[in-house]
Amino acid sequence: MTPAGAPEDDSQTTMSQLSLPITEVLVVATCWQTEPDAEAVIQRAIAAAAEAVDADVGEAELAVMLTDDSGIRTLNRNWRGIDRPTNVLSFPALRAEGARKPGDAPPMLGDIAIAYETMRREADAEQKPFEHHLSHLAVHGFLHLVGYDHENDRDAEDMESLETEILAQLGIPDPYADRERMD
Repeated sequence: MTPAGAPEDDSQTTMSQLSLPITEVLVVATCWQTEPDAEAVIQRAIAAAAEAVDADVGEAELAVMLTDDSGIRTLNRNWRGIDRPTNVLSFPALRAEGARKPGDAPPMLGDIAIAYETMRREADAEQKPFEHHLSHLAVHGFLHLVGYDHENDRDAEDMESLETEILAQLGIPDPYADRERMD
């Protein structure tokens, strides 16, 4: 029991914080100015995802770029050969070979880009709170950075299940529930 006025034992918090990646959020499109809480939403979603995965992401770094449809369309065209906007893109970093040495730079997980207009249209069409959909896309993008994909039905099911579990930890309903009911 902690005496009154004494600091609580924060070793659990410190250990948890040490295992989280460093996430930099870059706002490169002015349309995101209407969402002042976007960075906090993303930070919370990435932290929840990092705690849920079986991957060594402690002290690793990633960047989340908040862009618009034009910016993500360019990325989609240049990197995937698809000339249209999308909601989220992930660019996993190449993994360094060998063990890290003292003084090495933190490992890079990669980059995530999220497009405002496409994301906003989807959230509105699905009648979901903007913050919920943003959290979902941040989690989805992060899972791609640590090796998850949805190239086949089994992998898609595994990834969607993990997304749903992570979002539930954040108090966000299953984003796939409506789709499953339609099947």
